[in-house]
Amino acid sequence: MLLRASPWLFALLLSACAVQPPGKPPVPPAPVAVPVPVPPPVPQLEPAPPALIPTPSVAYPLLRPVDWAAVAFWQDDSAGEAWTAFLRSCATLGKRTAWQAVCADAAAMPSPDNAAVRTFFEQRFQPYQASQEDGSTEGMITGYYEPLLKGDRARTARARFPLYAAPDDLITVDLASVYPELKNLRLRGRLAGNKLVPYPTRKEIETVNGNGFKGRPIAWAEDPVELFFLQIQGSGRIELPDGSHLRVGYADQNGHPYQSIGKLLVERGELKLEQASMQGIKDWGAKNPDKLPELLASNPSFVFFRELPNGLPGPLGALGVPLTDGRSIAVDPRFIPLGAPVFLATTQPNSPLPLNKLVMAQDTGGAIRGGVRADFFWGFGNTAGELAGRMKQRGRMWVLLPRTWPEMASTPNGKNPKN
Repeated sequence: MLLRASPWLFALLLSACAVQPPGKPPVPPAPVAVPVPVPPPVPQLEPAPPALIPTPSVAYPLLRPVDWAAVAFWQDDSAGEAWTAFLRSCATLGKRTAWQAVCADAAAMPSPDNAAVRTFFEQRFQPYQASQEDGSTEGMITGYYEPLLKGDRARTARARFPLYAAPDDLITVDLASVYPELKNLRLRGRLAGNKLVPYPTRKEIETVNGNGFKGRPIAWAEDPVELFFLQIQGSGRIELPDGSHLRVGYADQNGHPYQSIGKLLVERGELKLEQASMQGIKDWGAKNPDKLPELLASNPSFVFFRELPNGLPGPLGALGVPLTDGRSIAVDPRFIPLGAPVFLATTQPNSPLPLNKLVMAQDTGGAIRGGVRADFFWGFGNTAGELAGRMKQRGRMWVLLPRTWPEMASTPNGKNPKN
């Protein structure tokens, strides 16, 4: 069906339905002193490609070309540990012209060590320092993980809270098809007669009549708070009564912006700012079960899931490839090409200890907004959850693009299924 809408209607829908998938509450920045060492010369495995004069990317104007010597702590990382994650990115990137040669060369390398991996990137990639729109080069680095919930495939006395599949009446409008300047933005809603209207909110979905919502549960969780945070993380596993696991991943979202319940608790005086972590919110919910439903309903955003194969080595990110523990990040694809290698210089959660790693931009998230903004994937389970829940650090980022990238400067990045 062809939908016609006047510009004012699209403006109205942008304010009502613009997607803001879940994220984490901001905290005041704590400056991190990041020295810039000059690494020693690295032996050439083969003659370097002809030098190109790097220029800022047309498609990504906040990326500024720099020398490798300016990539802080580049020599400190065990870069070989990121090789598997890079090859996973190449499963998608290798189909694109700018990446074909480097991905083919990578596939031909038999288990390179740390030095060989660093040399590979130095020979074939140009580093670009990421910056914010105000020109600053520091931003917020948070963490996420793959949680484990108790539940069942059918509703039981214990498992009463549904994980819904994407509903059939949910309509997604890719705004780039109408307004190219709005790439990576989508509208979501449903038809009411011949009009596209906002989709029901979380509160409406979870009420008895659901405002007309007709969902299809794919599983049922025992704990509503754990289910809420599963929606924030975007993927996870459900432990079934027989001990087996059901893996679920992000399918879609209802189009309403995410509202931070941690921020709301701080504004109400229920928690101090430093307590508004995932762990702090869970503790508050356990102590205030009567207030919990109203708090969760204050966030209108609602995420739908799909069942994933259990044999995957990790949850699927927005790039469509499995994430790698400690080597995958979520980024804002408006500013950083999805799939690109990124060198991240930050610190451990709630700590001044360094965390300097070569990672892959394989995912996205609604709270991940800005040129220097990343969500660091810690992996699966409670330990990863503890680290992810505490991580709100300052950091810097360098995006690594093939030396042929200037030829592709006007090529837009791929679609982002979480926007």
